Amino acid sequence: MTTSSEPVSGSQPWLHQKGKVIQEFGTVKQFPIGLSYEARMYSCQRLNKVLADTQILYGLYKKHHWLMRGATFYQLHLVLDKHAGEQLELIDTIAERVQSLGGVAVGDPRHVAEITSIPRPPDGVEEVPAMLSRLLEAHETILIDAHDAATRTGELGDDGTNDLLVSQVIRTGELQAWFLAEHLVDTPLVLA
Repeated sequence: MTTSSEPVSGSQPWLHQKGKVIQEFGTVKQFPIGLSYEARMYSCQRLNKVLADTQILYGLYKKHHWLMRGATFYQLHLVLDKHAGEQLELIDTIAERVQSLGGVAVGDPRHVAEITSIPRPPDGVEEVPAMLSRLLEAHETILIDAHDAATRTGELGDDGTNDLLVSQVIRTGELQAWFLAEHLVDTPLVLA
């Protein structure tokens, strides 16, 4: 840190500012979007759960992308990175939906870790089939929750959240799970 005895000009940033919390997590403010408080509150709670799990899935994809090994390294390295990018897009879309409902999107990784139901992986490198299985299990966790949340938010009249869950979260997750699962198929060797 540098110090100076010279006066600071008007372009000096105001550092080390603190502020009060202006909206608590788990609350929704009123927006004129034609949905009841109850529907918006419920949707935000469900979306934040999917958001937390999706952030963990994104992290798993990046971890396994970096730690990939073996004969299929290159192909899996590329597909895992592609899937991670698609999950990152979902994270932003889900968080923006929470905000558009008047809620507060979960964003801090420590808070995400408290909310997620996806188990923590080992810190080290697992064998490739175990890494892929871990990703598939995370997808299934999210898909089960997203299917239920889509049904219930639809019943509450929140068509926007229902659409996001069905057309983006579920469809992306199902497609990615298919790609991963096909890497775990035991194909017989063809002997000439």
